[in-house]
Amino acid sequence: MPDSAARFEAQVTTAHALSTVCVIIPTFRRPQGLATALASVAGQTDIAHLSLSVIVCDNSPEASARAQVEAFAATAPFPVSYVHEPATGVANARNSAVAACDSAFIAFLDDDEEAPAGWLGKLMATQARFAADVVFGPVEARLTTPDIAYNGYFTRFFSRFGPAQSERLTSYYGCGNSLIRRACLPQDHAPFSIEQNDMGGEDDQLFHSLMLNGAVIAWAADAPVFEDVPPARARLSYTLLRAFAYGQGPSYTAALTGKPFTTAAWMLQGTAQAVIFGLLGLILMATGRKTSAARLDRAARGLGKLVWMPPFKVGFYGAALLKPKPRGR
Repeated sequence: MPDSAARFEAQVTTAHALSTVCVIIPTFRRPQGLATALASVAGQTDIAHLSLSVIVCDNSPEASARAQVEAFAATAPFPVSYVHEPATGVANARNSAVAACDSAFIAFLDDDEEAPAGWLGKLMATQARFAADVVFGPVEARLTTPDIAYNGYFTRFFSRFGPAQSERLTSYYGCGNSLIRRACLPQDHAPFSIEQNDMGGEDDQLFHSLMLNGAVIAWAADAPVFEDVPPARARLSYTLLRAFAYGQGPSYTAALTGKPFTTAAWMLQGTAQAVIFGLLGLILMATGRKTSAARLDRAARGLGKLVWMPPFKVGFYGAALLKPKPRGR
């Protein structure tokens, strides 16, 4: 092995030897998904150099996951903590879990995700390689209803793609399958904006602010997780509404950070996007083309950039989950 490669490997090993990492799993009434996520963390390999712990933050008012987590903790090979955050909201759940964590690194895994055996070690290796504050990895969607219309579109929608090789990034992704260096977070123990509790996007705001403050962001191409997509989500009525909410993000963030000209530019772009792709999508749908879904998706995102104001924000979390039939459940 060349001397330079040997030195790099020694540096990585030394950095890892001192690393404590906590996997945070927020959950809301998904016992089967939570069981899969927990089992995948227990199955991690190549982490003997890490001090691993897990925090499950149960965001259901009735604390429905308590018994399940306590049963898992009784046999887990690492410390497992149960945190109950009864005030529903995605930011509330993440903040409560972060406040309970004292590890040097935090890895986020959603309760509908499964991590392959080498996932955590590869995230940490990428962090050490690039001295990164934040690391993101790919997400590969698994449809639970395989033979449905627009199958390819749904798979792409719920997946996260990035560079083919691990590298530094000049952008950011969502919280699921991410690793954060704890020291780079705001020190108020509530890094995620509670204003986003019902609609999501609390992670976008955090990562945007970290990037503006000079945080080093990296991509771990070899550290994917799998996301299971239930039939309730594999529908155009759900994904187009979600696309609309995603589209609201850039305009809303620009407005929130006091950038009116940037907000106006996003709105102008959104108007053109909504009109052009909306017409194209409707024509393709009328002719039975499955490619219509992707065009309508872009139109919905464009409309979101235009209609980003708080009264039009769409709720997928928090109070929205307490409805009799919450979206995507």
